[in-house]
Amino acid sequence: MSLRIVVCVKYVPDATGDRHFADDLTVDREDVDGLLSELDEYAVEQALQIAENADDAEVTVLTVGPEDAKDALRKALSMGADKAVHVEDDDLHGTDAIGTSLVLAKAVEKTGYDLVVCGMASTDGTMGVLPALLSERLGVPQATLLSEISVEDGKVTGRRDGDAATEQLQAALPAVVSVTDQSGEARYPSFKGIMAAKKKPVQSLDLDDLDIDADEVGLEGSWTKVDDAAERPARTAGTIVKDEGEGAKQLAEFLAGQKFI
Repeated sequence: MSLRIVVCVKYVPDATGDRHFADDLTVDREDVDGLLSELDEYAVEQALQIAENADDAEVTVLTVGPEDAKDALRKALSMGADKAVHVEDDDLHGTDAIGTSLVLAKAVEKTGYDLVVCGMASTDGTMGVLPALLSERLGVPQATLLSEISVEDGKVTGRRDGDAATEQLQAALPAVVSVTDQSGEARYPSFKGIMAAKKKPVQSLDLDDLDIDADEVGLEGSWTKVDDAAERPARTAGTIVKDEGEGAKQLAEFLAGQKFI
């Protein structure tokens, strides 16, 4: 029986772009380019390695987002994933992590899975809670923040590196895992992979397909809310110390004034 691997990926604003909030205090995506979250590339890579070491496996990439989120799916497909699922619905605008976990769980169940692989966090929200929420909704074990991962004999095994200790984790399939940026560099899509991705299937789903009511998601259905936001203040010129014989003294006085010493 084929090992069914689903990788949850996110389409995020480019961190190098000029990001800001819209009037409803959601991220304004109109004026900034988007891309596949870099941390999710590690999840795609590990899923592909697991599939390559299995006798029979299929990798599906899944995302929730606007029309442009297909770009993230195409990147994952060009890396080597077999197919993709895109959940898109206007009522999803403003959905928080808890609502997103509901949508992903429904989509994962509809797709069919043995192993769900996530990145350690998204590069925009950086919450890192979605794998745990997803495992709770699916009712399966979780093994998170893995820097090494393998699947054998119906079990997923991984290593979690902490500040003071290293843990070896194991869970029976089906399960949800997340991998860190220490799990191994993601492969760069080849020209052949980019061309092949254009022919790979991308299934589109909406809330009706997943039997989710609009009031369970979106801004109104969110469990969390942004009350206020302000732009980061412009950087000011720093203090310049000219060394004319008393540079060290001036530097010490500055550091003392800032309570650094």
